Amino acid sequence: MNNKKIQLDSISQLIDLMDELREKCPWDQKQTFESLKSLTIEETFELADAISENKIDEIKNELGDLLLHIIFYSKIASETNLFDISDVAKSITKKLIFRHPHVYGDLKAVDENLVKNNWENLKLKEGKKSVLEGVPTALPSFIKSMRIQEKVSNVGFDWVNRNDVKNKIIEEFNELEEEVKSGNLKNLESGLGDLIFSIINYGKFLGVNPDNALEKTNKKFIKRFMKLENQLRNDRKTFSDVSNSELSDYWKKSK
Repeated sequence: MNNKKIQLDSISQLIDLMDELREKCPWDQKQTFESLKSLTIEETFELADAISENKIDEIKNELGDLLLHIIFYSKIASETNLFDISDVAKSITKKLIFRHPHVYGDLKAVDENLVKNNWENLKLKEGKKSVLEGVPTALPSFIKSMRIQEKVSNVGFDWVNRNDVKNKIIEEFNELEEEVKSGNLKNLESGLGDLIFSIINYGKFLGVNPDNALEKTNKKFIKRFMKLENQLRNDRKTFSDVSNSELSDYWKKSK
């Protein structure tokens, strides 16, 4: 038995299992698109955590959870003849073939950047009115900013080089400082947002994923802060027992 046959059999078994659960399990019977939505989001973040930690077994398991959700949604839709898992697979297959003319069409000799640029232009041919139309409104703001900047960059709307972005960061920081002096809360919020947006763009020019970088810093800070807390406990002290200067010394020791 070849590997592709094993893969197809495994997916077929999962589809059959979903059919049976939908028929016999009271919880599965009650589920709808809406009731599954928040669970799907949770599973997606669990997969992201597993990828960040490079935990291969957990990545495999979380991918299984997401695959189940895809089959679950398709099963629910099939019960009212909206679509089924076959329609889902055909839809993405058709889309991928259309968006890869360099593989399945006449477009030749392209590099990664040209592929990205062509991808966005092909989306417009599919009926989208804006390259930003596909950015989900529910995305976390940080990730949404990354996707926005990536998409507009793919069609040529971007700074020319890294120094341009660096100068923009300095400009936005100076403008924020002016707003700090004015004390206008609304302008402060807008200025800080502009600064963060520029820093995210700088990460793109550095070839660094800003969201991944921030998450690693979060984890580093948590680890270090918990070490500081342990040091305080070992010295039988609390935060209220130490001065800012002493707290700074504890922080240095926690490195």
